[in-house]
Amino acid sequence: MKNLRDVGQGLRLTVLSFSLVLLVGVCFAQAPSGEGQNWLRAAITNGNFAELRWPNFSDYSKHIDKFYSQNGYSLWWVRGMEPTPQARQVIALMLDADQKGLSADDYDGPRWNERLARLKPKAQQPTEAEAAKFDLSLTVCAMRYISDLHIGRVNPKQFSFAVDDESKKYDLAEFLRDRVVNSPDVAGILSQVEPQYPGYRRTVQALQKYIKFAEKDDGEQLPAVKKSIAPGEAYTGVPRLTRLLRLVGDLPASANVPADHLIYNGELVNAVKNFQHRLGREASGRIDAQTVADLNVPLSRRVRQMQLTLERWRWLPDSYQEALIVANIPEFRLRAYDKDFKIGVTMDVVVGKALGHNTPVFSDTMQYVVFRPYWEVPPSITRAELIPHIARDPDYLAKKGFEVVDSHQTVVSDGTVSSEVLTQLRGGKLSIRQKPGPKNSLGLVKFVFPNSYNVYMHDTPATEFFAKSRRDFSHGCIRLERPADLAAWVLRDTPGWNAERIHAAMNGSAPEQVKLAHPIPVFILYGTVVVLEDGVIHFYDDIYGHDTALEKALAKGYPYPW
Repeated sequence: MKNLRDVGQGLRLTVLSFSLVLLVGVCFAQAPSGEGQNWLRAAITNGNFAELRWPNFSDYSKHIDKFYSQNGYSLWWVRGMEPTPQARQVIALMLDADQKGLSADDYDGPRWNERLARLKPKAQQPTEAEAAKFDLSLTVCAMRYISDLHIGRVNPKQFSFAVDDESKKYDLAEFLRDRVVNSPDVAGILSQVEPQYPGYRRTVQALQKYIKFAEKDDGEQLPAVKKSIAPGEAYTGVPRLTRLLRLVGDLPASANVPADHLIYNGELVNAVKNFQHRLGREASGRIDAQTVADLNVPLSRRVRQMQLTLERWRWLPDSYQEALIVANIPEFRLRAYDKDFKIGVTMDVVVGKALGHNTPVFSDTMQYVVFRPYWEVPPSITRAELIPHIARDPDYLAKKGFEVVDSHQTVVSDGTVSSEVLTQLRGGKLSIRQKPGPKNSLGLVKFVFPNSYNVYMHDTPATEFFAKSRRDFSHGCIRLERPADLAAWVLRDTPGWNAERIHAAMNGSAPEQVKLAHPIPVFILYGTVVVLEDGVIHFYDDIYGHDTALEKALAKGYPYPW
């Protein structure tokens, strides 16, 4: 009972403290005249203010009206006709928005010095109108900045990404009132707004490095090559190659490459290998057309890639306090993390083909594992790929280990397909599945996180694709390089499932479904920039064009589609 009384007293003190803070804020707020309040109400109702970089703020009107109604339509950011310390702190943070992957211009970056000057001019006293305009401008920009930093600017649903979490949205009026307008440490409060994922924080740090690199780089283009340049051969681009790779860190600062050197050799070869590896290419050390094209991508473009990747980080639910699995499509890589974001398992993956079979971007929860699964062939694959084979060879299914089943999964045919059965397949009355075994397209195990896309992770007999640097070859599901390792990881808390039993189940005689002791969140994500734990920055191709689509949406400015 003592603990309960302590909790109750704590709650009462918290409520009292909040009431005092709110009272202080109201008492010292700048109260405009009736005319000033009428202007403020009208501007909020119109949802438009011409002096803003993006005048239309109608998507925030309800939040802004609630914010000012809590204060009797007095000014929150002006006291004694002077900006509050909190106002200046918010402005300073917004001016630094580029360092977070946003744009200071979106939050009226170039306009704040003049607005601040108007409130304390030397020649004349500031007017109530100037104070009201300043206050509204700061409220609009602050709400935009906080929302953008927390959940991103564009709703991921605009791109059919099913990863947004509506529950993480702030009540912006309450957030500003309770946590910002009277805070002695606005920067500390707003640092908590950002995603808490370690990968996000590493990407922000990498962005800040590349902003500086882009400012220092002269932008010279490397000369094209008709044939690849091998180590020991002459290449007129060696001086530029040396400067660029030294700048971005692939060539150590201590490397001794003479400024007028034109032979491609020595430490420069290892630097090119590092660069190729960071871009997901084969680290051959040869300078071919692809390597030249990659090196000639402006560093400002790499900055843009990071900005787009950070936008997608902000779409994710708040940081998880449990284990999770993440597959990054452009990287062709999967990682399983524990609750402290330490990697438990990582491996290469094969994802959906860029042309027509994109793997969707979404999040769901893994619930069970199936050993020696059947492959239920989707109708689209049956129509487009299997029926033409059957029409040419009625024994095709039997040769490949398929069978025809009805809606109750009763086998209709596992041998020669008759013309009558073929007709029913064409009409969609029957379906095809592949028998379990090593030749099954799903291999010996699949991992199921039920979703509307019918996408899952699975083993594969087509292991040759893992040797390729670009691995988009599937119909949309995710093929795993080392499925037994993932099985051991996801079943580590499920009693009785050790490596030996997993091996036995994969090589048994019948399908076996195992429910996970603890369901595991799964994220299928799309990021063309990955910053690993060692700080090395990797860039990947925009294989599905999602970066391009996001960039177009952002180019339209506020109000962004939500």
